[in-house]
Amino acid sequence: MYTKTMNKIDFSKEELSKKIENYVKTYGSSYIDATIAVSEIESMEYDIISKLLSRPILEKIQEEGRGLNLLPKSKNKLPFA
Repeated sequence: MYTKTMNKIDFSKEELSKKIENYVKTYGSSYIDATIAVSEIESMEYDIISKLLSRPILEKIQEEGRGLNLLPKSKNKLPFA
């Protein structure tokens, strides 16, 4: 459960990841949109939610960003994949 008291956050990465994953599955949205929606639903600031994102969620957001040309393309990806 998320509780915010005087800049103290009590919300685990696992709980946040589950909420984002459930949002993606339920509404068929992107991870970027799901993260924004969950942050608005939970009344969390973007700088706070960014610190709580798990590595798999961050990687999915980065991949979406690359696909939308918001981030530079990764050099490690094969060109025919």
